Amino acid sequence: MKLSLGPFQGITDAPFRNVFKQHFGGIDKFYTPFFTGIQKDHAKNLQVEEIDPTCNDVETLTPQILSTDAEEILRFAKQCKELGYKEINLNMGCPFPRVANKKRGCGLLPYPDMVGAMFERVFERIDDMKFSVKCRLGYYSPHEIEAIIPIFNRFPLSELIIHPRIGKQLYKGEADVERFKALIPYINAPLVYNGDIVSVESFGRIREAVQPVDQFMLGRGLLANPFLAEEIKGSDCFVTRDDVTINKTNRLHHYVIDLYEDRLRHAGGSPKVLGRMKELWSYLMNSFESSQDAWRKIKKINALKEYEEAVEEIFKYNNLTL
Repeated sequence: MKLSLGPFQGITDAPFRNVFKQHFGGIDKFYTPFFTGIQKDHAKNLQVEEIDPTCNDVETLTPQILSTDAEEILRFAKQCKELGYKEINLNMGCPFPRVANKKRGCGLLPYPDMVGAMFERVFERIDDMKFSVKCRLGYYSPHEIEAIIPIFNRFPLSELIIHPRIGKQLYKGEADVERFKALIPYINAPLVYNGDIVSVESFGRIREAVQPVDQFMLGRGLLANPFLAEEIKGSDCFVTRDDVTINKTNRLHHYVIDLYEDRLRHAGGSPKVLGRMKELWSYLMNSFESSQDAWRKIKKINALKEYEEAVEEIFKYNNLTL
């Protein structure tokens, strides 16, 4: 059974992934937030720490692209291969209207002919680079994937990650686990389930429902509870460092501080790091009993010192629910 962490723009960047791996276990594979605008070979927007192999573990990281242009995907694959990566992932799942309305992300799903033509060009020249896809059931309708599956089956996808919602839902309602289950016999590629895994209990129910699928992508549930992958795999949520047992509260506290300080170093001390820390806290607040109180403290801050004081206050006076 393998667990991966899905990509989140503005949150799961290289500093996040590196600090997360220092503090928590259970995740076998990470994905970069999507790249786009690869206009030429050796594009400058790929010459960044986010994808630099000296700043990332290429064995556990798959770069993701958002595109409808076969040539752009191939340029991306070429540069990733030169950096030592063996797989790229195509984002056909992003549900946000500013993306989907341009027939990108899950906005591609209503256009199977367009997808087929793009895949034909990509697989003619991608050589030995693995190519995977992350998608939803559709943009307007959960039946749109029925016309896309035969296209996926024509090509040797390294994996197909399905989030069983439609794009128009965004993240509202529940993931349609039964719909995902019904699709399993018709898909050739190795399948990965993604959606609404927020606890050990929800994981157990979903895993039972989608057998024999044994690969799962975690998302919002892991951002809210960084221990989730460890708990799913049955790991002890206490660690020993220098013969001192550190409990969950202390582990989470150290993680939040280390991530903030690492982001601060990368940003040269700029307060712009607060935006990314707030993005994380919009999920992490759910780890605390008084979640809304924790969020109010973080949401209103505008200065680094205020943020540091708010974090210390949250951990001092607010108990974990984990």
